[in-house]
Amino acid sequence: MPHVNVEIKAACRDAQTVRRVLRDRAADFRGTDHQVDTYFCVAAGRLKLREGNIENHLIWYERADEAGPKRADVLLLATEPGSAIKDILARALGVRAVVDKYREIYFIGNVKFHLDEVTGLGRFVEIEAQAAAGERTEADLRAQCAQYLDLLGIREQDLIRTSYSDMVLSRS
Repeated sequence: MPHVNVEIKAACRDAQTVRRVLRDRAADFRGTDHQVDTYFCVAAGRLKLREGNIENHLIWYERADEAGPKRADVLLLATEPGSAIKDILARALGVRAVVDKYREIYFIGNVKFHLDEVTGLGRFVEIEAQAAAGERTEADLRAQCAQYLDLLGIREQDLIRTSYSDMVLSRS
């Protein structure tokens, strides 16, 4: 099912403060997931296969590379760990990048929070205000994202424009 996110990614200066703020707001901690995201070569948007202990999806998304809250149009397909889908996509499309990370996953209502430790890149925090198509307006999602940016003390200079895949590719 298609859905819309308004999301940010930022360098994480203080993971303990982020955890405390989330805990104080009764966030639902879903666990820490070791995720390997394989990005494939595609003509439009980004296509990745996420393989983890908690989350396993084929994810296509389109999102502008801008530093502040940005809209992402997302399609998700649940996958089974160990399926042949990665080999099929790698042979058919080619692999663009691989991102290896440990991700703490939290939810407050429809807002998902990630504390990520990305191999070779460092520590990051992400906020994703999510809605199925037509469920909430983009303005509502932007307001939620802005509220949590403020609560978590994320500064403008901490915001990151690009995906982890682009960051990994720029290091090679």
